[in-house]
Amino acid sequence: MTPDPLLRALFDKAVEVADPMRSLAAHLPPKPAGRVVVVGAGKASARMAEAVESVWGPCEGLVITRYGYGRPCKSIKIVEAAHPVPDAAGAKATADMLALLGGLGEGDFVLALISGGASALLVAPVEGVSLAEKQAVNAALLACGAPIAQMNTVRKHLSRVKGGQLAAAAYPAQVLALMISDVPGDDMAFIGSGPTVGDASTPDQALAILAQWGAKVPAAALDALSRPTGVIPPADPRLSRTTNRIYAAPAQSLVAAQAMAKAEGLRVIMLGDALEGEARDVAATLAQTGLQARSDAPVLLLSGGELTVTRRGDGIGGPNAEFCLALALALQGAEGIHAIACDTDGVDGAAEVAGALIGPDTLAKAQAVGVDPALALARNDAHSFFAAIGDQVVTGPTLTNVNDFRAILVLPLG
Repeated sequence: MTPDPLLRALFDKAVEVADPMRSLAAHLPPKPAGRVVVVGAGKASARMAEAVESVWGPCEGLVITRYGYGRPCKSIKIVEAAHPVPDAAGAKATADMLALLGGLGEGDFVLALISGGASALLVAPVEGVSLAEKQAVNAALLACGAPIAQMNTVRKHLSRVKGGQLAAAAYPAQVLALMISDVPGDDMAFIGSGPTVGDASTPDQALAILAQWGAKVPAAALDALSRPTGVIPPADPRLSRTTNRIYAAPAQSLVAAQAMAKAEGLRVIMLGDALEGEARDVAATLAQTGLQARSDAPVLLLSGGELTVTRRGDGIGGPNAEFCLALALALQGAEGIHAIACDTDGVDGAAEVAGALIGPDTLAKAQAVGVDPALALARNDAHSFFAAIGDQVVTGPTLTNVNDFRAILVLPLG
């Protein structure tokens, strides 16, 4: 295959491997006797619910997913809500979910389906914080460039459902949480802000994170963080009947892409599934890595993780597109180097675009259509840049989410 189709095929393989309809059934126990309730939240949760019903048949339950990510289920109610900034639909659905769990007993069974995006979709602000104020907190966290784990620490302490509180609401029912990881390091406490996972962090740590990143949040949020919050410690008895399990993770998707690349005759260098950092800084580093990796045979650099963007301008962008734009600028048209960076959920930052492709001709394309790549980077306007040159990757809803996928193809010179 030529470079762009090859890179796109590798990304598609990474997504395919994480599709719940292909991967979830093997991790389901036999359907328990008695009352079974399925709950969940995240960009993959409706697809996960669909997969559950394909094995267990109709189930009682409620799942919250992103607008456009709903799936037809036999009896599990699917509610669509806003992401990445929550809305009233998510707040109402979360209240309904807590009410559903509140009446369960020791003989009942809860299956919780959690994937990335649950932090915004499960919306139950602590006392004294309104939905509008919670929306402002989310927007501030997204703009400040903080890593996802730190953002989720703050979110937990401003919520009545995160940090183990969803599982605690179901106690004394037995809870099995199946998760798709979208966080570097696959720490279950940070997948969707850990609604079924106990947490030992404190409100003071959340305040310190806000100060570290200069996130400007409403006074009501700061007031709430000055008091004890409802986050559930790991040893709390209300979590004693909860089992948490990651069944799909970024590493699996990267390994599948690696196998496909090797079958195409490429030497693969795996850079890890947990890269973090400012997108433009990581791009500068990987540009040098790519140049140094050049040899007399094709080389592919693969990586995952979750990059961040500190919002400096007024453009339309996301970490994957910004990574590609910064990579193109760093490479300055270096011969034979092509790359793709996409979010496996199909949404990169502020647009319904998965990411972008670059090659040696990226800057020349920009010059031909009269767009300035350096200005686009300064304005955080990477999506507009790649739309102008025709190199966006648009997938629509992928119905899964195992974080970012990056592949840099380095061809021999000559």
